[in-house]
Amino acid sequence: MMTRRQRIIKLLEERDYSPGELALALELRGRGAKKVIVEDLKAIQRTLKREGKVLLIKPAQCRKCGFVFRPEIHLPSRCPRCKSEWIEEPRFKIEAK
Repeated sequence: MMTRRQRIIKLLEERDYSPGELALALELRGRGAKKVIVEDLKAIQRTLKREGKVLLIKPAQCRKCGFVFRPEIHLPSRCPRCKSEWIEEPRFKIEAK
């Protein structure tokens, strides 16, 4: 039986996912599901450095004004430019260095 983080790593090696998509793929439900995924991604990023792999991050983006957030493991709730809450989640993928 694989741990949740091992399953996340396996999924991210195949293609890119957003935290919401990972939560659905792992059948995590509830309010804190995305937060759990984000915390796992932070731990996975540290693990990957030792294995010679890298976690690629496509940054979150505001769908209203196009503002691009910094590429980090974080789920923004509101755009700093237009204050819209219509935010496209960041996407993550694992690749070898």
